[in-house]
Amino acid sequence: MVSTPGAEPRKITINDVARSAGVSRQTVSRALNDKGEIDGDTKQRVLDAARALGYRPSRFARGLVRQDTMTIGLVIPDLLNPFFTEVAAGALEAARSRGWHVVVYATADRADEERDTLQVITSQVDAVIGYFSCSESELESYTRGMPVVLIGREGRSARFSSIRIDGEQGVRAAVAHLVAEGHTRIGMLDHRTRAEPSIRHDWFTAAAREHAIDAHLVVDADQTADGGGAALRTLLAARPEVTAVFTFNDIIAVGALREARRLGRSVPRDLAVIGFDGLQLGALVEPPLSSVALDTRKLGALAIEQLARLLSGLGTSEADDLVVHAELHLSGSA
Repeated sequence: MVSTPGAEPRKITINDVARSAGVSRQTVSRALNDKGEIDGDTKQRVLDAARALGYRPSRFARGLVRQDTMTIGLVIPDLLNPFFTEVAAGALEAARSRGWHVVVYATADRADEERDTLQVITSQVDAVIGYFSCSESELESYTRGMPVVLIGREGRSARFSSIRIDGEQGVRAAVAHLVAEGHTRIGMLDHRTRAEPSIRHDWFTAAAREHAIDAHLVVDADQTADGGGAALRTLLAARPEVTAVFTFNDIIAVGALREARRLGRSVPRDLAVIGFDGLQLGALVEPPLSSVALDTRKLGALAIEQLARLLSGLGTSEADDLVVHAELHLSGSA
């Protein structure tokens, strides 16, 4: 918005962006609509100018959607990870029931892809839900005024609503079960998306300390089955006395199961494995995977429901309604 003393703020227009970037209106339109008729440097200059000015074009004014529909941007790190596809399925089902459209953006769990997505998303959708690793200040710089619901991350700013995962009690139950089964050397295969350990790492170490278990048997893993296998190999090479592992998610756990067999360790006799997420694929491996399970579809559905409240001006739901709790589901691997 542009303002002068004593005057009402003036809405930024496409002409303001064109003047700032030193291009024509048509070039601005091509850049914001991700058309290929302009070179990359010019497109970047336009996107930077639009973001600096806080410009967000009206999709309704451009006739891209009917007045009674919405288009929601769903941002996820990895389409190949079944956890995110299950969350997306819940969001799509909830959005469809409202007559809304959903456009899915995958960032490949990379900061540069996330920034690229955010640069164009505000000209293509009416609201955003999903997973973001960038700071809230950076997210705000891209989504000024746009309704945003974070999934799996607690928003610190009142500007953003969030759907949280509470797995603390489930992780405590998992560690307690392993201890009851006689395990005293329990490791964790963690996954970091930021500099600090994950919140699931915090839950694990707190639970381990309750039982006087060494809470430092932690190895970071890529969020893939191969990453889980490599992390287990690293953990057991350093601490072969480990007889049980808790993993950041079920994908890593599946990789750990496969690697345990390759190393000649029987699961659960020689090595117990407990994952986190409760994905359907856990029932398809042998032995079936024990997991701290949550309702993945509910995560996506809650995000859409919360977005509906924000768009209708009702504000946020009660905090307890924005949490998906995870519980221990035991099967053959532990």
